Amino acid sequence: MTDNVKRLQELNAQAEMGGGEARIKRQHDAGKYTARERIDLLLDPGTFVELDKLKTHRCADFGMEKKKIPGDGVVTGYGKVDGRTVYVFSQDFTVFGGSLSGAYAEKICKIMDLATKVGAPVIGLNDSGGARIQEGVQSLAGYADIFHQNVRASGVVPQLSAILGPCAGGAVYSPAITDFIFMVQDTSYMFITGPEVVKTVTSQEVTKQELGGARIHSEKSGVSHFECATEDECIARVRELLSFLPSNNAEDPPFVPTDDDVNRRDAKLNDIVPANPSKPYDMTEIIGAVVDDGYFFEVQAEYARNIVIGFARLGGHSVGIVGNQPNALAGCLDIDASLKAARFVRFCDSFNIPIITLVDVPGFLPGVDQEYGGIIKHGAKLLYAYSEATVPLITLITRKAYGGAYDVMASKHIGADINLAYPTAEIAVMGPAGAIDIVFRNELAEADDAVAKKDELVEEYRKTFANPFKAAELGYIDEIIDPIDTRPRLIGSLEMLQNKRIDSLPKKHGNIPL
Repeated sequence: MTDNVKRLQELNAQAEMGGGEARIKRQHDAGKYTARERIDLLLDPGTFVELDKLKTHRCADFGMEKKKIPGDGVVTGYGKVDGRTVYVFSQDFTVFGGSLSGAYAEKICKIMDLATKVGAPVIGLNDSGGARIQEGVQSLAGYADIFHQNVRASGVVPQLSAILGPCAGGAVYSPAITDFIFMVQDTSYMFITGPEVVKTVTSQEVTKQELGGARIHSEKSGVSHFECATEDECIARVRELLSFLPSNNAEDPPFVPTDDDVNRRDAKLNDIVPANPSKPYDMTEIIGAVVDDGYFFEVQAEYARNIVIGFARLGGHSVGIVGNQPNALAGCLDIDASLKAARFVRFCDSFNIPIITLVDVPGFLPGVDQEYGGIIKHGAKLLYAYSEATVPLITLITRKAYGGAYDVMASKHIGADINLAYPTAEIAVMGPAGAIDIVFRNELAEADDAVAKKDELVEEYRKTFANPFKAAELGYIDEIIDPIDTRPRLIGSLEMLQNKRIDSLPKKHGNIPL
């Protein structure tokens, strides 16, 4: 028995050293933590329970039978974040470059399976050189097994991916299936084919960071949801995001008591939306003036800036917020904005998070590039996401709501429960000037003073249509509110809708226009 205890202690020590002191030093010199240090940062102190600590690979080719390290390059187990159970895997770049073997994949699949059984989030800390070449198809099969588990868990438990080093080739598809991706500046990257292959095939020379770094995926591709300066910041933001989310799709998000008065009325809301309908403003100012303690946890802040998404709390309850951003492209919907918002709406709906939609949209962005890029199909994704949602949907029109974009942005007609509007709201098929050019084309052509005539007709159109009163008369707007009352109205609507239930038509699943 004494020999077995001694052997266990030796194996545990070997597992905890990973690839050894020299490789750990190289990891630190590269500005990165080790797999176990990352877990210590992520989880509440003393809560981590490791599984499969002694598991090793089964490869006997290329001399691999002589190279076995307990744990085989990934640390897996469970622990707590803010007292709630989470499952975690942390790839260890010091062991075979973090490359994935069949045994390694089995470890990850085991904790993912446990997470879906018990209803707890899965957090992946990624830092891997990709498939373990010595294992051939076993490694590829391992990746596919993980992908399959990701899909099975999707919409059942939250899945978060932190990219803390390389993530290339087929390895990128597991994070891509998960709900949110975090990346670290300078030390993490993601791409399907690396710079060498790109150069060979296209003759383009590009660095790893230029091809798939945190900045590229946060601003251009939209693959990453959060760009962080350091690993410490990254892991802290993972913890913070979890605070807004339920553990699984059968629970409600955590309630966080607040001292912020639910009946608070902020006078500055009366002045945020400009009197001039062509003048931009920052939609996040309205959000900040309304949510608990003025705090908005924005998601994908650098991507598709013409729409804003993120989490906040109202009266202590988590909400997802979607808002057009007049400061960018006048708040028009385009391909990127539609994709960004649609996926966020579907996530919130999967996990019982009510959605607040703030509307100031002059329409879809016109242009050949948008049409060739499939704005019809991509805009339909946002329409589909809202129409499919069963969580409480509250919409507030702050200013423009024109054309098909009015319909798509959580209008009453596609299932919103409560639709509010400021007195500054303009709800119409199009803006007054464009409408007059079409409707009164002949009259303008025949007028002695076309400019004066157009100004007269524009003003008449604005009084008749470019306001919220016509929509309110028809019941499309439930209430026109004083901006100062926004916070209590939203919180009151959430309280009223807290027991909302919808019985969907029986079907396997819908066919979203992908």
